[in-house]
Amino acid sequence: KIFRNTLKYLQSNEFLLDVDLWRLFANLEELNKISISFLKTFFETVKEHVSKSDSPMDFSSILLKFFQGDLCQTHQIYCLNYTSAVFYLENLRQREDFCIYLKQWCEQNKECKRLHLRELLVAPLHRLTRYPLLLNNIWEKSTDETEKSLIWSLKEKVERSIRDLEGKVKWLDNFQKFRQLQEVIIWPQVWDRDKRFFVPECLKQSLRENNSENLLSSANRLLLHEGRLTLAESTRLLDVYLFLFDDFLLITKIKRNKKKYGGSDTGFIPVCTSLTPELQSFIREGGFCTVLDQPIPLDRLILKNIDPIHITGMCPCASEYLQKCIGYRQSVAIFLLQAQTETAKKTWMSQIEMAIANYTMQQKNKESTAFFFPAESTEI
Repeated sequence: KIFRNTLKYLQSNEFLLDVDLWRLFANLEELNKISISFLKTFFETVKEHVSKSDSPMDFSSILLKFFQGDLCQTHQIYCLNYTSAVFYLENLRQREDFCIYLKQWCEQNKECKRLHLRELLVAPLHRLTRYPLLLNNIWEKSTDETEKSLIWSLKEKVERSIRDLEGKVKWLDNFQKFRQLQEVIIWPQVWDRDKRFFVPECLKQSLRENNSENLLSSANRLLLHEGRLTLAESTRLLDVYLFLFDDFLLITKIKRNKKKYGGSDTGFIPVCTSLTPELQSFIREGGFCTVLDQPIPLDRLILKNIDPIHITGMCPCASEYLQKCIGYRQSVAIFLLQAQTETAKKTWMSQIEMAIANYTMQQKNKESTAFFFPAESTEI
């Protein structure tokens, strides 16, 4: 209430008018009303039972009213907004005026008990997960079989609601991450990537329209591992950032260009909090990842370990070797990558090997399914 009402007060005095209350607090006001109503009704029933010891304690009607009503649904709405609220909050924290509002107007209030807004915003998520525990405790103490059956069914309903919510939150988190990656990863045109190709101007427009930027828009694709490595070229060492997805590996070159990001010079760069801290920091500095080579499908990737002592003129870092093949096992590219530590190298190698194994297994399952369930003939 302190953070929300203070922001309302400041906006009524024409400060922080561009800050969106809903994006930060969602339906928190409605959630508070329903939660307080549930607690009051709950404790009034307990109080009545204590004052009249002969009267039975009827929890059934209260639990039915709230748990079959709006209590869980209101929590779900808030929880689904939580990830984007934290994302929005972290972006706002880059602003001086918003930090003044947080630190001087709110956090110094004794009622906040030195808690920050992000720590308070997560409280309703914890509340929702405690409801099954509450229902289970009531179920254990209940003596009436009909009431026990009702309470148990409500507990299962709330647990299903939480499981369903977890799936939705993971999907939204993944969607937010991939949307950020689409903005950060730059896909150069083929004539920029390889100077050997001559492309007439009349063809460039049609090639631009068939770009690869939407490759990361698939909601089903997963990012398994990512991080910074060093790529050994013939004359230099190049800083690269690798993205290992569940179906391909993407090698990008680290580049800094503040003006290109969103075309803004304000320095206010939105960064998804589900990205790695290293990538978040890199993006805030105005960083980009330019695709170095086309994505490498995992079924066209060969991974080998190389002892650095066998590589002349390179620093003694842990090394790994990637070989990209096309059909008929013909090698079309080789990437010699170095990790800063032996641990990082082993992590990368295990992640890639596991991804290749899983992808190969999925492809085999698809082939076996297609064998047993052939597609309908086009002649029918």
